[in-house]
Amino acid sequence: MVISIITLFQQIFRETFSVSIIKRAQDKNKLKINFVDLREFGIGKHKMVDDRPYGGGAGMVLRVDVLDKAISSVRTKKNEAVILLDPKGQRYDQNLARELSHFDHLVLICGRYEGFDERVRDLVDYEISIGDYILSGGESAAIVLVDSIVRLIPDVIKKSEAIALESFGKNYILEHPHYTRPSVFRGKKVPEVLLSGNFAEIEKYRTQEAQKLTRKRRPDMLVNY
Repeated sequence: MVISIITLFQQIFRETFSVSIIKRAQDKNKLKINFVDLREFGIGKHKMVDDRPYGGGAGMVLRVDVLDKAISSVRTKKNEAVILLDPKGQRYDQNLARELSHFDHLVLICGRYEGFDERVRDLVDYEISIGDYILSGGESAAIVLVDSIVRLIPDVIKKSEAIALESFGKNYILEHPHYTRPSVFRGKKVPEVLLSGNFAEIEKYRTQEAQKLTRKRRPDMLVNY
């Protein structure tokens, strides 16, 4: 997979993408990340990428013509998706992460300032929000998407069953609780069934606990279970 990130602040990504699973994916040649400096496509001597909003108002708006040039510079039109990271977009979830993981090329557009010229929406395939809150820019959202998608690429995570069994996995419910040593901590013991060696009973227990936890914390998810 190739991920192209259109941003004004690519330095935000350097440390995050140089460790752990994302680094491993790049080392295995499963992933290539391209940074596209939006400023390079700016207008005039000062490379302006934004302008005052028509009709007045606070803040500056990213220009659609500048964004169009940046997007066009990386488009291949071969199994790719262009994604606008915007709080007005579709709410991001694990199902959408799985859908996006099947593309060969993703283009992520990070906003800044007051937002985008509305006409940029005609240039993209997805508009995605990672939650009902406002960030200073789309870079944090881009990191969330990259992290959640890359781990779904085959062979990036050694044990594929780990992905299937975690929260929002194939059963669409929250994952069961985990325990490790010590077996007793401040008077609270690890459930006996987990120490029994009876794998059928352990699986049954974990399924029941996952259902119980989901019913308590996210009953809305049981509709799909």
